[in-house]
Amino acid sequence: MKSIYEQALGADFQKLHPRIQQRFGLSSHDRAASIGHGVMQRIWYNKLVALPLFIGTFRHIMFPQGGKNIPFSIENFAYIDRFGRETVTWVRKFNFPRRLRHFDATMVYSGERELIVDYLGNKQHLAVDLQFSVTENGGIRVRSGEQRFYEGVLHFRFPRLLTGIAEVNEWYDDHEGCYKITVDVRNPIIGRIFRYEGSFQAHFIQAPPEAIPVGIRPLRDEKRE
Repeated sequence: MKSIYEQALGADFQKLHPRIQQRFGLSSHDRAASIGHGVMQRIWYNKLVALPLFIGTFRHIMFPQGGKNIPFSIENFAYIDRFGRETVTWVRKFNFPRRLRHFDATMVYSGERELIVDYLGNKQHLAVDLQFSVTENGGIRVRSGEQRFYEGVLHFRFPRLLTGIAEVNEWYDDHEGCYKITVDVRNPIIGRIFRYEGSFQAHFIQAPPEAIPVGIRPLRDEKRE
């Protein structure tokens, strides 16, 4: 079974660095997970958006805190959600000196729209369209698009001027022998609102569906893409 990222990239998936193919090639059929540990050399946020970022902390969506050399972990599990969709978790933890911060998401591939939808947070209230591409160094680049909010019967699209437009770059550095990542979130009016950059090592474990740890899957699944 192809991973959701191979479905999104098509033939370009083979242009990725082998280590990036390994991390982004996981599907539920593999019954495995990628677990990463490393350090974010720098985390920065714009104090003008501290309040919405603070609200996001309750849903595990970004946070109003910055720092240097922050221990970091990332857990990617592939499984089939209760709607029958191939799903990959992105559970990111930032271990600040006096507080553990979360930035969680789950991704699914929309065959109808031929793109990946990223559900941000632990209750899948915010759905973001993602576009994937391969960089010259064999890394993977992700850019966010339209964003939608879902809560019960309430649903709406965010105006572009009120959204954070994200670009994520992940690649494997052969010289240093590690994965590297940059995440940059900007707003068309305010400019940069959130950024982090760092490196990590990843190892792969067996992870059948019944063995996925508590806290990895979201608290609520949203059917609408």
